[in-house]
Amino acid sequence: MLWSLFTLIAAFSQALRNAQQKRLSGEIDALGVTLARFLWAPPLAFGYLGLLYALDPAPLPGFSLGFILPASAGALAQIIATLLMVRLFQRRSYTAGVGLAKSEALFAALLGVAFFAAQLGVVGWLGVAFGAVAVWLLKGRSAPGELDLTTLALGLGSGVCFALTTLLVRQATLTLDAPFMQAAAWALVWNVCLQVVVLMAWLAIRSPSTIGKLLARPRAVFGVSLSSSLASLCWFSALTLQDAALVKTLGQVEVLFTLLLSRHWLRERVGGRERLGLLLVALGALLVLWPSLAAHI
Repeated sequence: MLWSLFTLIAAFSQALRNAQQKRLSGEIDALGVTLARFLWAPPLAFGYLGLLYALDPAPLPGFSLGFILPASAGALAQIIATLLMVRLFQRRSYTAGVGLAKSEALFAALLGVAFFAAQLGVVGWLGVAFGAVAVWLLKGRSAPGELDLTTLALGLGSGVCFALTTLLVRQATLTLDAPFMQAAAWALVWNVCLQVVVLMAWLAIRSPSTIGKLLARPRAVFGVSLSSSLASLCWFSALTLQDAALVKTLGQVEVLFTLLLSRHWLRERVGGRERLGLLLVALGALLVLWPSLAAHI
């Protein structure tokens, strides 16, 4: 059951990364916090890639436009998704921010049906409905008769972009003539290198002081990058050992880690509305995944 260990580590690392970003967002602007996620990722990703080739030597793959275009689009979508989530953290609590961003699983199902010929049965559509209720709960209270459109736009936009990242990166890896683990590692290397170059160039031109603030907090920045890279590597490892439906189902334990970190580390007060919303997000994702999961029971 090594895949389950990888999945648990990935889920905790992802929840920890989000909590670290929430903390850092109180000191540094959203673009700076977004860069912190990727800043130390390239050397870690290259180290992982080198280890894979040392353990399982294989010819280097060719990189066609079929890989470069979707991988690059996925990298940019992940930048936008992270930026929107950090801005959401600055407006709402950590729990609510993570809950809204976790609409990713629901949007991945919807986008898969619309553009990737996926099927979504009755149970799956019920999961989408649960997700919609969860989003309404997590958006927060506003004045009577008003809807907090900014919070909704940030949360749903983050979920859509994270879903696009997953779909585009998967499409890119399938074009590489390489073992799955090496293909996934190449996609990770391409993504994080492009993300660091784009964000560094943008901040160097528009806000060089932000880079200075990041360099002044090396431990916090390295912590965010390390937990982010560890989460990605463990997700990839789990997915090479077990079917994606089972991995994603066990991965919903991230909800528990989110609640624990919010209460005991960030010292945030988590209301009943937010707890219910986060649990409904997890339930909705499980229902969307149910057809694939049932096939393995």
